[in-house]
Amino acid sequence: MSLLAILGVISSAIFSGTSLLYTTLGEVITERSGIVNLGLEGVMLVSASSGFAVTYLTGNPYLGVLTAMLVGGLMNMILGYLVVTRGGNQLASGLALMFFGFGLSALIGKPYVGAKIQGLPRILLPGLEHLPRLYTSLFQFDILIYLAIPTAFLVWWLLYRTRWGLGLRAVGESADTAFASGRNPWRLRYQALFVGGLLAGLGAAHLSIAYAMNWTEYMTGGRGFIAVALVIFSKWHPLRAIVGALLFSGAVAFQLLLHASGFKVSPFLLDTIPYFLTLLVLMIWGGTRRYAAPASLGRVYHGTE
Repeated sequence: MSLLAILGVISSAIFSGTSLLYTTLGEVITERSGIVNLGLEGVMLVSASSGFAVTYLTGNPYLGVLTAMLVGGLMNMILGYLVVTRGGNQLASGLALMFFGFGLSALIGKPYVGAKIQGLPRILLPGLEHLPRLYTSLFQFDILIYLAIPTAFLVWWLLYRTRWGLGLRAVGESADTAFASGRNPWRLRYQALFVGGLLAGLGAAHLSIAYAMNWTEYMTGGRGFIAVALVIFSKWHPLRAIVGALLFSGAVAFQLLLHASGFKVSPFLLDTIPYFLTLLVLMIWGGTRRYAAPASLGRVYHGTE
């Protein structure tokens, strides 16, 4: 394998892993409050289609990113109403939100299938301007890629170094105990869902506005479900999510390289590599997840008598 091919895999992993990282970070915050969101796939699709539509209509990709973030937060508010206010089952509500997102995103994006936009501008990494153009073209990234790692550290700081994060984690461990200590579990869970939706929308925006720069139905390709799996892989810790996102996206990039190299294996089998890797990771880490998962994850909180 040549150096150029290796660098291409790394570059592709960074590009495709960014949307996954943002979404995983959002789900870490949500699950730390005790809510698991299986509707992430639908949230991402509606955010991606809305952000792309606004970018196409206005010619402003930054406005499209902001729109996608806001839509992601609002979509999660639907889940919040179902599971926090109405006390519905989290898994069933999440699946309902996912299918709602499938239909709504198809409706929003239908006029823009095949449309092209001018996505987020790409900036060359400092110090690489003297390399041959063939190499520098691999390392021109958009602003959302540069902000991905700092965002992971920001989420870590919010969860582990602020009173808000302490309260959020307390609600995720025991909503009754958090309530007894003067915290409002309903409010904190709504806040976690909104922030998690903003980050999921940001990940979706990167996918449609910065990476693919087009819209096709179901373009997320299961990233919402992968993000939920990566939360388990990361043991509900935002910094470990960086490794998980790069691992999965690296497997996708490697699979594409094997395709392009004419590797004598069924392409359908190669397509399973990233998902097989995800299952393998979950099997390895699955035995220890009970020591890291919030104790109240998935439980409905009805308040105290």
